[in-house]
Amino acid sequence: MPMRGKSAPKEKTSRKAVPDPISPRSIKSFKLGVKAAPKHAKHSLAPSLDDHFVKAPLAMDKKAFTRLKQGKLSPEARLDLHGMTLEQAHPRLNRFILDAHAQGKRLVLVITGKGKSRDEGGPIPTRLGVLRHQVPQWFQQHPLRPHILQVTQASQKHGGSGAYYVYLRRAR
Repeated sequence: MPMRGKSAPKEKTSRKAVPDPISPRSIKSFKLGVKAAPKHAKHSLAPSLDDHFVKAPLAMDKKAFTRLKQGKLSPEARLDLHGMTLEQAHPRLNRFILDAHAQGKRLVLVITGKGKSRDEGGPIPTRLGVLRHQVPQWFQQHPLRPHILQVTQASQKHGGSGAYYVYLRRAR
């Protein structure tokens, strides 16, 4: 007796799935390595420092900050960290910033340099400019953070991307 609303099951037919043969016209011509990355590609392990400073909130007067970015304000002191290791640079930076703040200085320049290109092209990327990336992190840590009002990349005449302006809070 047939059921209402349901049909009888269909018989399965066995068919083999045969791929369509590839015609020579459907394969595009190509050359090996055309779309490959350059041999000495630069690896980026951290976001651009420019992006970090652009996103940072402005903690000082806008007009003074504009003059600072244009290089119209001259630093009252400078510290050059070129050629130092992280272990050598950290205590010197701490001492320099704390001394400058105690002396009532407002604007100091910290020169890190741009860093050497050490990329060997291996599977593990190496960072360009270890100090250049580490120094801004030190500015955000104790004991420097309470004394710093604003940090930004220096203008070209004071070192560009290899240096930082550090605007200190007023000594109280």
